[in-house]
Amino acid sequence: MASSSSSSSSLAPLSLSPLHLPTSSKTRPFPPQTLILPSVRPPHRSRVKALREWREYEDAVRDKDLARALRFLKTLEVPMASPVDSVSYSPGWARPERDWEVLDTCLNADDMRLVGSAYQFLQDRGLLPNFGKCKSIVLEGPRDVTPTMLKEATGLEASKLAPKKWGLSGSSRIALLAFLGGVSFLLSQGIDLRPNLAVVLALATADAIFLGGSCLAQVLCFWPPYKRRVLVHEAGHLLTAYLMGCPIRGVILDPFVALQMGIQGQAGTQFWDEKMENELAEGRLSSTAFDRYCMILFAGIAAEALVYGEAEGGENDENMFRSLCVLLRPPLTVSQMSNRARWSVLQSYNLLKWHKNAHRAAVKALESGHSLSVVIRRIEEAISSSR
Repeated sequence: MASSSSSSSSLAPLSLSPLHLPTSSKTRPFPPQTLILPSVRPPHRSRVKALREWREYEDAVRDKDLARALRFLKTLEVPMASPVDSVSYSPGWARPERDWEVLDTCLNADDMRLVGSAYQFLQDRGLLPNFGKCKSIVLEGPRDVTPTMLKEATGLEASKLAPKKWGLSGSSRIALLAFLGGVSFLLSQGIDLRPNLAVVLALATADAIFLGGSCLAQVLCFWPPYKRRVLVHEAGHLLTAYLMGCPIRGVILDPFVALQMGIQGQAGTQFWDEKMENELAEGRLSSTAFDRYCMILFAGIAAEALVYGEAEGGENDENMFRSLCVLLRPPLTVSQMSNRARWSVLQSYNLLKWHKNAHRAAVKALESGHSLSVVIRRIEEAISSSR
């Protein structure tokens, strides 16, 4: 590591006097000495080399090649040894600004440990000070959370925190009623829609069975209230996972992309818990890892409840929760699962409430179509400004 410190005292110039040697027959004159100065790289060559290297990094980011992008960043010296190389820190090429972009390559990474390495690298560089800040935090209080206690803590009935079937509540009910009203009006005008309705219902059924409702979700994405609710839900998952120290691979908002990646539901946030994965590989699961996973899983429901006063999405989150509960030995009973779900929602609700500005910043960044690196930067900026 090159030292950046310099001495403040000045050195007096040295004066060299001629060297006189005693003359003798055995004395031979010294050969002339050659002063060899260290070579200095021409500035333009260093600049060209630095720019070429950053172009390679840009290519890796564009190709979503996490291994190549991370390998490049690790080869760079943190403090630049030569002022000539300061081009890496010049406007448009600032090193800290470019380091963030490695997060945008995580989505295509198959090795989640490599994703974890990217987050660890940025945290070591001081860019992710709030990553994992709540990793070991579990709020004090009883583990048994009754519906009454949940209402006292959040002001919401337990039914408001349960996912709803589409068309049975909230804005989806309004959309369904509007659709049925339009069909009724057309029928009253003598327009027979029964053959077309049969086709529509058949397609909707096939979409629900074979595509997980992706086609319907793609259509609904054009409806602003539904789209924003999805953003609020996924931002809740993302922020909670980030605060709990679980690397986020990406946030998928396009239903067909989610289908191609094998994600249940119409959208999803992919995160990784190394401790939980290692424990499951050993055939065990600690209470700490299970608590953290459940909090992240129910954070989407908690986010909707915090913003809208009730949750509509989260059915797939609950299904994943149940599938894990039945794998435990002994498996949780129905009443134990309900209590665990209420406890997890309450923990996530309070965590997001304490970081409301960061959640709002994440929603806004996702709504603007920003990449993962920008979303996380907005989270960090919001947390820092709230102190």
